[in-house]
Amino acid sequence: MKIDVLTLFPEMFEGVFGASILGKAKDKGIVSLQAINFRDYSNNKHNTVDDYPYGGGGGMVLKAEPVFAAVEDLKLAPNVKPRVILMCPQGETFTQKKAEELAAEEHIVLICGHYEGYDERIREYLVTDELSIGDYVLTGGEIPAMTVIDSVVRLLPGVLGNETSAVTDSYSTGLLEYPHYTRPAEFRGWGVPDILLSGHHANIVVWRRQQSLLRTLRRRPDLLEHAELSDKERKFLKEAAAQEGIKWKA
Repeated sequence: MKIDVLTLFPEMFEGVFGASILGKAKDKGIVSLQAINFRDYSNNKHNTVDDYPYGGGGGMVLKAEPVFAAVEDLKLAPNVKPRVILMCPQGETFTQKKAEELAAEEHIVLICGHYEGYDERIREYLVTDELSIGDYVLTGGEIPAMTVIDSVVRLLPGVLGNETSAVTDSYSTGLLEYPHYTRPAEFRGWGVPDILLSGHHANIVVWRRQQSLLRTLRRRPDLLEHAELSDKERKFLKEAAAQEGIKWKA
């Protein structure tokens, strides 16, 4: 996969691209990561990339010319149309499902904005997607872009040491993940559930599934609306919700 980021602050990505899972994926040649300063594509001597909005109002607006020029200058592989993603508060909320969709792409371009907003022609004629990581305002699109990149790259084959990790993560199954424990078996008087020490793998699988269901019921019951549940699991959840006083429609 090839991922290009258009940003006014490429230095923000140096540590992110060189460390942890992203750094290892890059070293293995699984992904190509590049941060490009689109100020270099400004068409004026002062290298400005923003201007006052037509019609008046506060703030500055990112100009269309440098963003279009930067995207069009990218070396595109034959017959590969990149997903050009605008990071903005008005975009579709980023989810695990969207990460899985993007992980199937060959080339992704992320545009990080600043100031009041973008010239609307960038939205209309250049980008394929608009994404937001939540209902709050940040200084720019760099941190949201990092979030998207990390979430997508870890899904690529060969990136994680344990290939089942990404499959069982919270949200990947539509549910929150079950609790984990490791050595020692007892810490400050707090023990590990006996089932995990039993060695009975079939029972452990059942326990983990039930714990995942319970955790989702308690913390994010809205996720259960779209989860694939068996009749037995619905009955289990209905009884648990009644016992704990949680409002949940089976």
